Amino acid sequence: MTMSLDVRGLTVELPTQSGWVRPVNEVSFTLQQGETLGIVGESGSGKTMLSLALMGIAPHGAHCYGEAWLHRREIAGNGNGHDVRNVGASSPHSSREDLLALSEEALREIRGREIAMIFQEPMTALNPVLRIGAQVEEAIRVHEPKTPAGEILHRAIAALERVSLPDPERRALQYPHQLSGGLRQRVMIAMALAAGPGVLIADEPTTALDVTVQKKILDLLSKLRCELQLSMLFITHDLGVVAQIADRIAVMYAGRIVEEGPAAEVLRAPRHPYMEGLLRAAPRLVREKLVPIPGAVPALDALPPGCAFAPRCPHHVAECDIKVPALRAVNKNHGARCILVV
Repeated sequence: MTMSLDVRGLTVELPTQSGWVRPVNEVSFTLQQGETLGIVGESGSGKTMLSLALMGIAPHGAHCYGEAWLHRREIAGNGNGHDVRNVGASSPHSSREDLLALSEEALREIRGREIAMIFQEPMTALNPVLRIGAQVEEAIRVHEPKTPAGEILHRAIAALERVSLPDPERRALQYPHQLSGGLRQRVMIAMALAAGPGVLIADEPTTALDVTVQKKILDLLSKLRCELQLSMLFITHDLGVVAQIADRIAVMYAGRIVEEGPAAEVLRAPRHPYMEGLLRAAPRLVREKLVPIPGAVPALDALPPGCAFAPRCPHHVAECDIKVPALRAVNKNHGARCILVV
């Protein structure tokens, strides 16, 4: 299978009054063509900062280290980004670029065209004083400035149709405040996919939606992933959502990935105590007592010397405080950052 994204030791450092902190700390993972990788964890675990670093829009003053290799797809046809020919890493037509080593100008060429992002809250991500159609057109025009205005308008309407926005011609003339939350999220998806990217980052795209609209958005993303051969990073704190959409899961805690593996396996038989705690604390249809994880995520400037989860862990032993455990293999597809994995 062709690889879309290969992240190796990604670290983000931010300056604070108490010194430099690492909201993302030596994160490594791969994303295959057409795969959805779910990134899960509590607020403050580093999920969103990871996505901002990959998009090249980390906060001012941040330092990003490591490697993030984006493998480009070969695009043929009319330039809409929908006629995709998979090429192997050894193909003369294949190319890859390290997102962390690119200049700002080079990143602007790639953002939207090769890798795009759906932000968490569409009402704040959309420009309130621009019509919907104009915002989708802008996502196309920035990469194809010589395309005639009529063709860009046609493609913008087609992008809105693709995400099942009802009456797209009329909606294109409306402003964000005239649309419901679910319709605004569809517009955000249309904007992200308008230029035909191969990798899509979805940052909590269903958090502010009710459950019925949430299901429709998840079904839409799954459908588009298959139709457009998308590779997707799906960021969420909702285990029920990630179970519906992800092929694999990476669990983050205090900036590190503490468990990674096939979604069904991680959810059925987690091997890290943190993931076990998340499952015990998650509401279920069957009535049973919820067991919260004691304590709170440690401050990034006051992390314990060993395992960051050790102060909250029911299986804590003295060895946990010596050093940060390595990601140990449960099997060839499943790993956990815990000394209990043997």
